[in-house]
Amino acid sequence: MPLHPDRYFDPNPAARDLARSLYAQVAHLPLVCPHGHVDPRILADNTPFPDPAALIVIPDHYVFRMLYSQGIPLERLGIPRLDGGPVETDSRKIWQLFADHFYLFRGTPTGCWLKHELEEVFGITERLHGGSAMRIYDAIAEKLAAPEFLPRALFARFRIEVLCTTDAATDTLDDHRRIRESGWHGRVLPTFRPDAVVNIVHPAWREQIARLSHASGIDVGDYASFIRALEQRRAFFKEMGASATDHGVVSPYTAELSAEEAEGLFAQALAGTASEDDAARFTGHMLMEFARMSCDDGLVMQLHPGSYRNHNRWIFETFGPDKGCDIPQATEFTRNLLPLLNKYGNEPKFRLVLFTLDESTYARELAPLAGHYPAVRLGPAWWFFDSIEGMLRYRRAVTETAGFYNTAGFNDDTRAFLSIPARHDLCRRVDACYLADLVSRHILEPDEAEEVIVDLAYGLAKKTYHLA
Repeated sequence: MPLHPDRYFDPNPAARDLARSLYAQVAHLPLVCPHGHVDPRILADNTPFPDPAALIVIPDHYVFRMLYSQGIPLERLGIPRLDGGPVETDSRKIWQLFADHFYLFRGTPTGCWLKHELEEVFGITERLHGGSAMRIYDAIAEKLAAPEFLPRALFARFRIEVLCTTDAATDTLDDHRRIRESGWHGRVLPTFRPDAVVNIVHPAWREQIARLSHASGIDVGDYASFIRALEQRRAFFKEMGASATDHGVVSPYTAELSAEEAEGLFAQALAGTASEDDAARFTGHMLMEFARMSCDDGLVMQLHPGSYRNHNRWIFETFGPDKGCDIPQATEFTRNLLPLLNKYGNEPKFRLVLFTLDESTYARELAPLAGHYPAVRLGPAWWFFDSIEGMLRYRRAVTETAGFYNTAGFNDDTRAFLSIPARHDLCRRVDACYLADLVSRHILEPDEAEEVIVDLAYGLAKKTYHLA
């Protein structure tokens, strides 16, 4: 069944007509993707995508977390085990199982994205279910073998103007280098993410410090050399085109330590005696340091707090991280960010983009912070709330206090390359729906809404992330 042209719009005829008109203004604008997790190797290699199951099911935790919630073992979906134990390797069986349970995605953003991918990317309008599974599998497999479905061809077809990846502080960025040296004109930029070298109680932290030493060419043996190595890596990322950094933390707690305290905690970490409390204090201090560095080098600082990672211990120990068992938790911003914003929130060169998984903070804390501090912008509805209702709740909660122009535009934050246009299209439709409501209630004039939707879909992301 083909996608309905009025999907996600208000069924009220007057509002729907306005939404149609507003959406038409942005439907074909280029895609600006300032934050996401697409593997740059896909575009560096530019080789055909694998079979449909390996492309759509196995790498996407949005997909297999839903199936797992209904009792389907991850092994049956081909998810590799850390111990190398047996998992399903027949892609057709995996796809059949996925199709048999596709009804589970009804009403979810994942279901909306997947339907968009099937029709808009592969030209498939038949509904996916158990009976249609193999016909659709074969149709996708045939398309994937064609040159126009190579990653770079799709990048152009999707009208992606710029795509930013997320890369560890120790990454050599060789894939980014290969892209640049290939002569291809697609704009793919790295983003500096130092989480692995900041979490001093992670079992692999000292290994990460060794990698930082190797990547930076600086022997990291104390706190001072650690800071120099991070600054060197940021400079390298910026040379490779980076415009931003990204920081995933449990809490946005910030507090500046003295040089002696920071050195002491770093020494404890090297000795293997640092505690969880030490790690929280060190991370809070390093957020202050990263803000200072952003004032110096101009890289936009993104903060993604509030996820309780790997909540399902058995899944984590059996399959590893990023397997769909991260759970949101309550987050406090006003007091936690006070030290950072009092020191850097008024700095002209500093830009801090805040995200949350705690929707209760939108109106209470985040919109007031962004509506005051020149450095602060609100990131879009993120992760679990990157959805139709989640986006509407976000707009309704923050607009009256922060306005539209203290928000950061849209980012798709995805690992699934083929879902990028679906995610942008959904957001553009939802924003059209929201703006149509404001026009119908005479809060905005039609010409104002036409300007705003272009900024929400395109201009704000470019401006926020310095991607002009």
